[in-house]
Amino acid sequence: MPMELSKLTTEKRNEKSMQLDQMSTMEILKTINDEDQKVAKAVEAVLSKVDKAIEHIYKALADGGRLFYVGAGTSGRLGVIDASECPPTFMTPPDMVQTVMAGGNGAFFSAVEGSEDDETQGADDLKAKNLTDKDVVIGITASGRTPYPIGALKYARDIGVYTVSLSCNEGSLISQFAECDIEVVVGPEVLTGSTRMKAATAHKMVLNMISTTTMVKLGKVHENLMVDVHASNYKLMERAKRTIIEITNVSYEEAEETLKSTKNEVKPAIVMIKGGVTYPKAMDAIEYSNGYVRDAINYALQHNV
Repeated sequence: MPMELSKLTTEKRNEKSMQLDQMSTMEILKTINDEDQKVAKAVEAVLSKVDKAIEHIYKALADGGRLFYVGAGTSGRLGVIDASECPPTFMTPPDMVQTVMAGGNGAFFSAVEGSEDDETQGADDLKAKNLTDKDVVIGITASGRTPYPIGALKYARDIGVYTVSLSCNEGSLISQFAECDIEVVVGPEVLTGSTRMKAATAHKMVLNMISTTTMVKLGKVHENLMVDVHASNYKLMERAKRTIIEITNVSYEEAEETLKSTKNEVKPAIVMIKGGVTYPKAMDAIEYSNGYVRDAINYALQHNV
C-alpha cells in the first residue's frame, strides 16, 4: 500500500513549534496548550458524521449486536480504554464493546513492532470474533493508512457489517472502506508525527462521545446520572446511593437499605421508591420499559395495585 507519508497532515511540521528545543518550559506548555485548543473545534466540524455513526451503533446494540474498535498502537490503546470503561460505568456485558488490537492484548503495554503493517492479520483477528451483520466495526488510525484496521474494515464490509473509520487526515485511505468516515483534521503535531498528542486527543473525544451517547440512548442514564453503574467498590457504592437520593429525595439510610435489597442495582432501587413497588415488580417495570427508568417509574405507578 504505497503512500507518501510526508504528504499527510499528521506527518507535517508545525510552524509554531519549529524552535521547540529552544523554548523555555512555559513556552513549550503554551504552544502545546494553544494547539490542543484546536482539537475541540476539529471535532465539532465532524459532529454530523459522529451522529450518523451513533445512530447505527445504537440500533445495532439495541438489537443484540456488538461494537468493535480496531486499531494499532495508540489508536488501539484508546479503543481498549473506552471499551474497558463500559462495564463498570454502564453495566454492559463484557462482549458488548470490544477492542481488537494489533499485536494482541500485550501490545497495550509494550509496542509490538510491525504488527500494524499486516492487513491480513487485521482481518483474521476480527474474523476470530465471529462477526454478524448485527455488529458494527470502527477502524481507528490517525494517519488513515494503517494496514491493520484497513484489513479489518475490508473484511467487515465484505460480510455486510456496518463500518466506521476514524482518522485525522482528509481523504484518508481507510475512509474508502467505511460507510461512515470520520476525519478529524487537527493539523500538524507540536512534536512532528507524534499522533499520541492532538490526534489521540481528538480520537478519545470522539470515542467518549460515541460510547456515552449510545449508552444514554440505550437507557443507561437518567437525567445526567449513571443509573446502571456497577457498584463494585466503595466509591461506586457511594455514588450509587447519591444517585438514588438525588432522584428520589430519600434519606441516606433508606437509599442504602433499598440498594441492598436490589443486590446493589440502582435502577430497581429508584423504581421501587418512586413507583412504590416491590423489587420483583420494579424489575418487571424495567423489563417492560426496555431499561428506561422514566418509563419504568410511570409503568410501576400505573400498575401498582
